[in-house]
Amino acid sequence: MKQEFYNLEINTNGQKLYEFTDETIKWINNNNFKNGIINLSIQHTSASLIIQENADPDVQKDLINFFDKLAPMDNKLYVHTNEGKDDMPAHIKSALTNNQISLSIKDSELLLGTWQGIYLFEHRLEATTRTVIHHFIGD
Repeated sequence: MKQEFYNLEINTNGQKLYEFTDETIKWINNNNFKNGIINLSIQHTSASLIIQENADPDVQKDLINFFDKLAPMDNKLYVHTNEGKDDMPAHIKSALTNNQISLSIKDSELLLGTWQGIYLFEHRLEATTRTVIHHFIGD
């Protein structure tokens, strides 16, 4: 049994989904992980992690549009507006999605569905750098 950690930095450039499935698989392969659990976490309150379809980019556009309607960028609606019009909506979107995802690894393969990818869901409008912590436990 072993544990390994890896911090993946992702540079974002506005509100969208940033897929990092390939980087995670590369880390798994480089470390020869066989069987276990990988926990992904993001230590930010204005971005989140999701597993989503990676075949049709229209799914991503629809998700962004949906969340923008659910939490509109209108400072008149919120008390907390210190960092601009995307401040409180980003926190709401993050609260409704995930800050951690756990996935299984079996026989050196990350167990995802055929059309599934792992994404950082950026809720801010400005460019920033996010860190996704990878924690593997297994053999």
